[in-house]
Amino acid sequence: MDILKDATSEEVSTKASSYSEFFTGDRGSAEKIEQRKGSAKEMTSTYYDLVTDFYQYGWGDSFHFCPVYRGRPFQQCIVDHEYYLSQKIELKPGMKVLDMGCGVGGPARNIARHSGAEITGLNFNEYQITKATKLTNEANLQHLIKFDKGDFNNAPYDDNTFDAAYAIEATCHSYSREKVYGEAFRVLKPGGTFGVYEWAMTDRYDPSNPEHKQVKEAVEEGDSLPELETIAENLQHMKNVGFEIVQCQDLVELSEISWYQVLDGRGWSSLSNFKMSWLGRSATHAMISVLEWLHIAPAGSKKVHTILCSAAENLVTAGKLGIFTPMLLFVARKPV
Repeated sequence: MDILKDATSEEVSTKASSYSEFFTGDRGSAEKIEQRKGSAKEMTSTYYDLVTDFYQYGWGDSFHFCPVYRGRPFQQCIVDHEYYLSQKIELKPGMKVLDMGCGVGGPARNIARHSGAEITGLNFNEYQITKATKLTNEANLQHLIKFDKGDFNNAPYDDNTFDAAYAIEATCHSYSREKVYGEAFRVLKPGGTFGVYEWAMTDRYDPSNPEHKQVKEAVEEGDSLPELETIAENLQHMKNVGFEIVQCQDLVELSEISWYQVLDGRGWSSLSNFKMSWLGRSATHAMISVLEWLHIAPAGSKKVHTILCSAAENLVTAGKLGIFTPMLLFVARKPV
């Protein structure tokens, strides 16, 4: 179990404490939200330094949700979800495509194989970029994929560079959806298409409901989010930057099995998602506790996993309440 194996106990403890500071006190206050927005890049890079190994251990190389279908392994559902987005933005061989917030490159590798498009992955986290490059070279896909270190709020590309762009559950980390959507608009060629899977609060979310508010804030803390916004707010941001909306749909409605069951597992589970389920997380937490006690895992590893366990439980609650979606699909086009 290679979790944080390259980090010292001091590094893990310091980063875990630094991250937690963004959510101390009244984490839902306007002051605290503005603090997170002002430090969103630092906060999220620290978060992924800590959690990337855990994500890969439990989730694989594609860190996102998807519609889940009976009789279909979860990992295949993940790939199907990526192919669906690729088809929605009509990727073809030879197209120049930007992956905004590419993680360790799992979606980029699957989409490149499927479409033949030439993909540039953009990510400001050095640890993930290093992993993404290594895994892509091992897959012999370096002729189709490259990775750049940079901030998708200030993308290091000229105007009108890419034929298409996409972001898979990544732009939720931005301090401003309008800013990151605007960057996608800027770097796309006229007629280019932007496909997004966005995290958002649904119409069922009631900010005056204490339970709704608590769950929203807990999801933000567990997943390094400056502030979750509603479906309507995200749609308006897309329109404000100039996109023509081709499709806006909450893909939760397509899932035969509730999307959050992969984290819950009490009503449904499969061997392919066991590590993600509540039982799998409990087993992992016990193992990490032992490894930390034996000084095999760095001190602070258990604290990091506790953050992720809390995130999972609150995502399940948000899903059951129907107040949150991790797969709001936007297909948007830059006018010619």
